[in-house]
Amino acid sequence: MQNTNFQNQDCIVIENEKIQLIVSRSIGPRILGINLRGRKNLLAELPDFTTQVPNGKPYHFFGGHRLWMAPENIPLTYEYDDQPVKIIAEDGSILIKKAIEKNSGMEKAIRLKLDPDEALVSVEHELKNWNNKPIECAPWAITQFRTGGVAILPQSKMDTGLLPNRLLVFWPYTDLNDPNVLWGNDYILLNAKVDSPFKIGFPNPKGWLAYWLDECLFVKRAAFSDGSTYYDMGSSSECYCNDQFLELETLGPKTFLEPGESVTHVETWRLFENVVRPENEADARSIVDCFELEDKA
Repeated sequence: MQNTNFQNQDCIVIENEKIQLIVSRSIGPRILGINLRGRKNLLAELPDFTTQVPNGKPYHFFGGHRLWMAPENIPLTYEYDDQPVKIIAEDGSILIKKAIEKNSGMEKAIRLKLDPDEALVSVEHELKNWNNKPIECAPWAITQFRTGGVAILPQSKMDTGLLPNRLLVFWPYTDLNDPNVLWGNDYILLNAKVDSPFKIGFPNPKGWLAYWLDECLFVKRAAFSDGSTYYDMGSSSECYCNDQFLELETLGPKTFLEPGESVTHVETWRLFENVVRPENEADARSIVDCFELEDKA
């Protein structure tokens, strides 16, 4: 772990021979960078990208990876994360902890554990309720990437006979006619160059999402809890894109937290190099098979 300045922020670098991660001390908890060694940062760098919230003070996205609390709600979801965080090295991992949020009463933390040899990282997200009353919520892990790549979104196709076997969720601004979306039977591909915002959500028993950029494939996984209830009409995975960035998002199930209780949501991230850009569903299937992203059983 070493110190560095990145995007005019005080940061630390976590790395092995394969990959490098950049974590901010100045804001957060935020992971601002991830890249294969010697390659460009895959994550979006958005120091000036903001959205307005009711109190008049803009919310800064900054880019990178963040932890939100579902469901989306203003102002609780948009609690500012523009203050310094604590970073603690312990037990072979890095803990990034934010002070208790004033409005939500939640404490947010992210624990990173980097594999010593592989381009593999465990990212554990934690929400802890410091309110004096119970709260219903879910962890919401959001990774913002640079545009120019292709997202691969797997579809679950169970054999249910005459009954429906999958669910897709759309937001009011989503244009189903967007030419940058390829609607495959097994995989949906989204080219990250849309002019207007696009978002899709779905239950994801397969547990993985992927993004191709600059001959690199980023794959994130999160466990799917069959029988649990998820926000956004049952979406455990979501993908959002605009002209500035593309997001791969995973959510934990709805959770009822008593005062003092916490909930965790774990993602694993893996990077693969020298991958050819997928142009169609057959290309996506080849990538899935090559890197064994799905259980063959």
